[in-house]
Amino acid sequence: MTKTSKELQTAIKAAQAAGKITLEKFGELSHPEIHTKKFKDFVTDVDKACEAAISSTISENFPDDSMLCEEGTVMNGSSGRTWIVDPLDGTLNFIHSFPVFSISIALREGNNELLTGVVYQPVLKELFTAERGQGAYLNGKKITSSSRTDSESFLMATGLPFSEYHYLDATLGMLRDVIHNSAGIRRAGSAAIDLAYTACGRFDGFWEYRLSPWDFAAGVLLVREAGGIVTNFSGDHDIFKETSIIAGSGVTHPLLLEKARKHFRT
Repeated sequence: MTKTSKELQTAIKAAQAAGKITLEKFGELSHPEIHTKKFKDFVTDVDKACEAAISSTISENFPDDSMLCEEGTVMNGSSGRTWIVDPLDGTLNFIHSFPVFSISIALREGNNELLTGVVYQPVLKELFTAERGQGAYLNGKKITSSSRTDSESFLMATGLPFSEYHYLDATLGMLRDVIHNSAGIRRAGSAAIDLAYTACGRFDGFWEYRLSPWDFAAGVLLVREAGGIVTNFSGDHDIFKETSIIAGSGVTHPLLLEKARKHFRT
């Protein structure tokens, strides 16, 4: 692994601090620690504690940078750069003691170019890292996206609507098509993990229609630095223009993009 920048070192330190917090409370949440943000969307005291730890670490090292975090921490810096943070991606899994959740931290320049990305899965102690132009790594070992070419062997990942249903028919239509062009589909409940797994070739492709920047920012850089392709459902490489994401290889990305355009009329 190449020498890491201060930015990546800071992101790793922040992610690992948050990961420690999650492990201390995993399986031990009490009902008063769980709160409803909106319909079928929850936040816990652990999410908030993780966000506080991450934002504190970043602001100490980069006080001039801006910050956009899922649970509301916003800092308006003067540098033109923005840290995009999901302190606990997979909150519902965490609430149910389902051990699939992650911490996602990314750094974006003012032109929407991603500089740094970290996805940390604390239960497995898997640290995915990337810097622009430096490749992607899992626990310090370089990773690459899938090289599979036979659709009958593809393992795909996606997310499903949980609170908005106006695009449910389109989602099910695309799901039906991908089922016919793959060996299986997984719905882990953490887009950051889905993208990290696509970066290292565990998944051959990933798509989801409705996401926020903190869900995908770090994972997008991981996939791209691992040699994969990421666009929105319109095929645009500026993934911050829309809330949809398609990630995959030179074989699976075009397959998923064709089906997204068919069903979502992009």
